[in-house]
Amino acid sequence: MEELYNTSGNQSYGINYDDNTNYGCFFGNSAFILYVVTWIIFCIGLPLIIVAIIALYFLIRKDHVAPVYVINLLLSDLFQLCCMMVWVTDKTCENSEIFDFHYFGLMVSVGFMVCVSMERYLVIAHPLWYRYRRTIKSSVIISIVVWVFPLACVLPFYLMFTYKATVTMFSVFLLLPFPLLMFLMGGTLRALSSARSVPSDEKRRIVAILVVVLLIYTMLFLPSIIWSLTDGAKSNCVFSCVTLTLIQLSPLADLTMYVFIRKGAIDNVLSSLCCDKMDSDVDTQHE
Repeated sequence: MEELYNTSGNQSYGINYDDNTNYGCFFGNSAFILYVVTWIIFCIGLPLIIVAIIALYFLIRKDHVAPVYVINLLLSDLFQLCCMMVWVTDKTCENSEIFDFHYFGLMVSVGFMVCVSMERYLVIAHPLWYRYRRTIKSSVIISIVVWVFPLACVLPFYLMFTYKATVTMFSVFLLLPFPLLMFLMGGTLRALSSARSVPSDEKRRIVAILVVVLLIYTMLFLPSIIWSLTDGAKSNCVFSCVTLTLIQLSPLADLTMYVFIRKGAIDNVLSSLCCDKMDSDVDTQHE
């Protein structure tokens, strides 16, 4: 999405060229809005992600293997937030590589979303195999592969081809997990009825995680894929700004994973809501 920013003095698609207002790396009519949104996302996301990573780390120390991929997902979000911080603090925006770093963070994020969905699928569809094969060592090895694989895919394009070819490769990389996520969702739902060894509350949490992953991917990443592959979308200023904002919301959206990983968190929220409703009904009857 480098065309959305002020890099090397180049102006972007869909931006009013007569407006040279500059806020960090953002310029044009929507510069101030994007600048403020980026600051808000950074200020909210940074402390919450750090707290979630620390909390999940203590779960791993208690021999819970599941949060490993979620921790790496949050680390990739932290990486994206650091890139966003440069966007709003670097007024010259001469270091265009920061946008490539952000691409890398997004690709790693999608990779760990697939890992989370795959792990939840194995818990339901193949519980015995997963129980005896899951180890922190194997999770760490897979995590290293997920961090390295995007570099192996995109780096040759970045070094040997044009920027447009690199963006196309980036879009294709983000698009490929979509059918896999759909398959994992369908396979998990089909296996739910025969999964006798998995408690009912665990089943609800697993389905909730898969639904959240699919919603995050569909709502936040698909618009970016459409924007990257369609020239007409790039010429639409409103769609370009909305697409950028959705991508920036990815770190905040991924925090919902932490909520569903914590056992009893959702039940406590529902219980609190039910209690509030009951108290409200009692007050109404007394009136």
